[in-house]
Amino acid sequence: MTRILLAGASGFIGASLLQQLTQASSKPALMSISRRPLALKKQSRVLEHVTEFSALEGWMTKWQADVAVCCLGTTIKTAGSQAAFRAVDFDAVLAFARLAKRIGVQHFMVVSAVGADQHARSFYSRVKGEMEAAVEALGFAHLSIIQPSLLLGAREENRLGERIGQLLSAPIAPAFIGPLAKYRPVHGELVASAMAALALAPIPAPGIRRVHYNDMVALA
Repeated sequence: MTRILLAGASGFIGASLLQQLTQASSKPALMSISRRPLALKKQSRVLEHVTEFSALEGWMTKWQADVAVCCLGTTIKTAGSQAAFRAVDFDAVLAFARLAKRIGVQHFMVVSAVGADQHARSFYSRVKGEMEAAVEALGFAHLSIIQPSLLLGAREENRLGERIGQLLSAPIAPAFIGPLAKYRPVHGELVASAMAALALAPIPAPGIRRVHYNDMVALA
């Protein structure tokens, strides 16, 4: 039985991923770490640890995981400031990754973004790139970095900028082929499906794998 540790299960991708994992025929064991309780059914098989991610430093659990999946992420508008954005997309992600490393997780998966680069001029892309570099430095045997482009699909929160981006990108999306395919907009549920398939699959070959649009389609 695969044992999966999950962070960000209340978010857009994370909620879809959790639903798919709980419905998987292989019935993986699941533990969610989040800042607030999830709206789970009473008979749910999901274990929960509710805490601030800043409190994970030094925390240990006897619950062992084969795979850890991080779907944490926000926007500067939602967070309220660049500092608050970094607290989620870098600090919280790294705190979760360090926990996964402490309890012996071999395969770590994290949602980043296409164009992530620690030397980028864009603050968003730079933080994502710095996060990737920090997670890589922890030395997981197997690291899967999921790099979607613009996410499609309905969210609970209103993200006007993303909705405008979806409308503008739809007519030109078919032009994103070959090396440009990784920039194609992708539905959040497809990203979640690809991650579920990757999490439930046999542990991959050692090393770092960046998963782009074509990879997600193939996995889903």
